[in-house]
Amino acid sequence: MTATADHSARDPAGRPKFLVLLLGSIGVVYGDIGTSPLYAFREALRPFSHDGVSHDEVVGLISLMVWTLTIIVTFKYVLFLLRADNDGEGGTLSLLALLMKRTGRYMPVLFFAGIIGAALFIGDAMITPALSVMSAVEGLKLVTPALGDYVLPISAAIMVLLFVVQSRGTAAVSNFFGPITVLWFLAMAWGGLLHIGDDYTILQALNPLNALWFITHAGFVGLVVLGAVFLTVTGAEALYADLGHFGRKPIQWAWFILVFPSLALNYLGQGAFVLAHREAAENPFYLMYPDWALLPIVILATAATIIASQAVITGAFSLARQAVHLGFLPRLQITFTSETNTGQIYVPAVNTLLFIGVMVLIFTFGDSESLATAYGISVTGAMVVTTLMAFQFLRSVWGWSAIASAAVLLPLLLLEVVFLGANLLKIHDGGWVPVLLAAAIMIIMWTWRRGSLILREKTARNDIPLATFIASIEKKSDHAPAAVPGTAVFLTSVPDKTPAVLLHNIKHNHVLHEQNVVLTIKTADVPYVPPAKRIELTRLSERFIRLEITFGFMDDQNVSKALALCKKAGFKFEIMQTSFYVGRRNLISDPNSGLPNWQDKLYIALSGIGIDPSDYFRLPANRVVELGEQVTI
Repeated sequence: MTATADHSARDPAGRPKFLVLLLGSIGVVYGDIGTSPLYAFREALRPFSHDGVSHDEVVGLISLMVWTLTIIVTFKYVLFLLRADNDGEGGTLSLLALLMKRTGRYMPVLFFAGIIGAALFIGDAMITPALSVMSAVEGLKLVTPALGDYVLPISAAIMVLLFVVQSRGTAAVSNFFGPITVLWFLAMAWGGLLHIGDDYTILQALNPLNALWFITHAGFVGLVVLGAVFLTVTGAEALYADLGHFGRKPIQWAWFILVFPSLALNYLGQGAFVLAHREAAENPFYLMYPDWALLPIVILATAATIIASQAVITGAFSLARQAVHLGFLPRLQITFTSETNTGQIYVPAVNTLLFIGVMVLIFTFGDSESLATAYGISVTGAMVVTTLMAFQFLRSVWGWSAIASAAVLLPLLLLEVVFLGANLLKIHDGGWVPVLLAAAIMIIMWTWRRGSLILREKTARNDIPLATFIASIEKKSDHAPAAVPGTAVFLTSVPDKTPAVLLHNIKHNHVLHEQNVVLTIKTADVPYVPPAKRIELTRLSERFIRLEITFGFMDDQNVSKALALCKKAGFKFEIMQTSFYVGRRNLISDPNSGLPNWQDKLYIALSGIGIDPSDYFRLPANRVVELGEQVTI
């Protein structure tokens, strides 16, 4: 899709499609970052609530917010990282897959950086819906204080409805995302323009020296405030992760012509409004709108936050699919909710995990003010990880020297590390929540990766070379298995070894089919593999064929469809006369294995939530034969 989007940007004939992608990117890509004005400036002002905030501090704060958006979002993500794509796909795991393909150095460091970034993004996907929706619904208290008691149940009801509809797909709803979000950005720009004239000195915030003045003069309070300032760039990681859905050009154009100007105008307007009305520091976003517009703005803000929540939920689904295909998670059930767009998927296990996490956060923290203290660590942590991986990208992919790469990224890294340090100060006020979530997800990913490696090593000890097996089995002898008609397909992860399920079939059933296919399914380090390069057939003997099917980590791994390509390659078979043999392993904990006992049990539990290979690879349901074995791990 990226290639199509970029081509449309250059070709006038593709202009209507480009505009569709542009509108869609505004709704999905910028939904999260577009809701930050609801709470970012309010939370930054909160440490000054006792003594009051001075004119210079307000100007410095707004300057810091505008220039944080400029440096981190504009320069790092929109202008640089959108070019650091893996065949058109973006995101932490896509970048990790690209680096795994291009470089062999620092792989352990890159691997852990990748899973840390992925884990932090999942934590962000839990906190964002809770914080955004609660911030929007709390505007009802300004419409009438009597509605204050209903903020929590209304927020929870919205979340229940949002997660329930995930299984139905977002195709129909997504058509409204773009227009609603465009209206939201225009409303924010309008609100800012209404009040910039309240105090034109707020325009001094456009001078970055005022941001530097604030950092150097605000002392410890300034360090605390930095954690709230960073709320202005929440959603930047989702911007990078959604690269493959819309393409680089539409995302860049949307930022420069609408999103960035609207955000800057709104923050400048909030700053000028607070300078003229110091009592408005309690909730400057809503209070700067006229009374007659307050209820419509609350409704529009709620719709915008639901869209923002949908964006990070969809991003979590996409990340989970990448993690499964790259071997970081067990095979999870993945449902495609659109017949034409493979990016629209539903992962029930992830949906359930996010729903439980969001509901716990809503009822534990109770309001957006408390929850905002827990926010920021996951976002800043993920950004630091991405910057570190970008350093290796510049060196291994673009061929830059270490000095040139450091010169470009070191100032950005230092800025993000300062923001991360400021957010770490909030650990005791709820900041431990995203840290705990990320740590749990990291342990799960590491356990699955390590356990799978140990399992492969153990099973490899009993492997028989496939060439040796074929030579021995085709010798004419009285002990040769009986020949039966039809085709048998044996799934294995090691193409040059004899599949264990094939040995079990001969051992227990004493038969061998007329045609035997040793099938290996691989996941490449690229998002998509074209059909022309999907299959590789090798004739090993008169009765044996080796078949390798290669998918990209964003492809629908549908083996039944891929097998149709075999006929074009000269291998013909009848699907209704073909049996698919799949091995089922019953894992038993072994305290003497390479994993601690608790990690053994975790790996076995994770293997239990994974779906059958026959379901995951879309094998014909009535043609699958499963043979089991016990394996200690």
